[in-house]
Amino acid sequence: MDRKQILNLYDWDPGVCFRHPSKGVVQTAVVGVIHPRDDGEREVRGCADCVINLEDIRREQAARNGEEYRPGPSRAVDL
Repeated sequence: MDRKQILNLYDWDPGVCFRHPSKGVVQTAVVGVIHPRDDGEREVRGCADCVINLEDIRREQAARNGEEYRPGPSRAVDL
């Protein structure tokens, strides 16, 4: 899959990227969920560049483990 196809798998909304907060509000997708003590859960959002970077990491990890790589938000993790 190319970059555009992978990004199209995600739902995008305005938000602040967890790696690039100085960019301010940009289009972001949920890349994980954190569970702060005594505060329920919160979504971690990433910009397109970060989503692609995380997908690259997942693809490399799957290859190392001999697993099938499946891109998309279903691969988001609890942090």
